[in-house]
Amino acid sequence: MGHIAYIGIGSNVGDKTYQCKRAISEILKIDRHKLLAESSLFKTKPIGYTSQEWFVNGVIKIETEMEPLELLQMLKTIELQLGRKRTFRWGPRSIDLDILFFDNEEVRTKELQIPHPRLHERQFVLIPLVEIDRHLVHPTLKKTVGNLLEELEEDQGVEKL
Repeated sequence: MGHIAYIGIGSNVGDKTYQCKRAISEILKIDRHKLLAESSLFKTKPIGYTSQEWFVNGVIKIETEMEPLELLQMLKTIELQLGRKRTFRWGPRSIDLDILFFDNEEVRTKELQIPHPRLHERQFVLIPLVEIDRHLVHPTLKKTVGNLLEELEEDQGVEKL
């Protein structure tokens, strides 16, 4: 039996929708991965560094035989294949792939933090997660993603495509 991973996908350079769909396709080309759910794609305002184009974001739920660090390395390889250039924190990117949740695990290493440390503050992550599984429980905060989304007060500019 494999592990269950939720992966956040985002792009704000070039054909953003295409980049997100291509990233999903590349993730699923790996025979150790099986797609279990895929959210809609959403147009979202940038956070942090706001003088850049809007993003397209979504989330997929996969079953994987990989362990967390192996999955992270594979995602970083796909980012490079799709033209990701590391600029600066929260800067523009052709593709961004993040492990949001991995089973019910908590991982804290220099390279990787699971659950993703800021996912509970971000509508562009929570809205697609809720679309896939509103009852998914955050293993650290012990709240469902549905509850976390309801607790966010501000509208962060997330629109379904």
